[in-house]
Amino acid sequence: MSSPRRWACAERWRGAAGTVTAEIAVAVPAVVLVLSLALSGIALGADSVRCHDAARVGARELARGESEGRAVSDARRALPRGSSVTASRSGDQVVVVVSVPPPSALRGIGVGSGPRCSSTARVEEVT
Repeated sequence: MSSPRRWACAERWRGAAGTVTAEIAVAVPAVVLVLSLALSGIALGADSVRCHDAARVGARELARGESEGRAVSDARRALPRGSSVTASRSGDQVVVVVSVPPPSALRGIGVGSGPRCSSTARVEEVT
């Protein structure tokens, strides 16, 4: 024998069918979005470190007397695709400027530029 109370409980749950599915359908994309933005922020920080290192390498090579093409090539080797490296000499100073594009997930939300780093060194005299 079944009690009326048991049927009332079953009727209450029958009206809530599918609510868990709807909640998961909203929660999963939100979690994926937050996770991708967090990972893109971490990648942006790593790109910033690589940007500083590349600028330093390029400036050091130019200061030692390497050709501009080789210094730019060596600086570009450690950078992600789409990065730009420029080098210039002014008197006894060399300057290398490196800019890196932001990760694609951050470009999607309007972040227009990534890290931009420069390094300056004094030209070494060879005796």
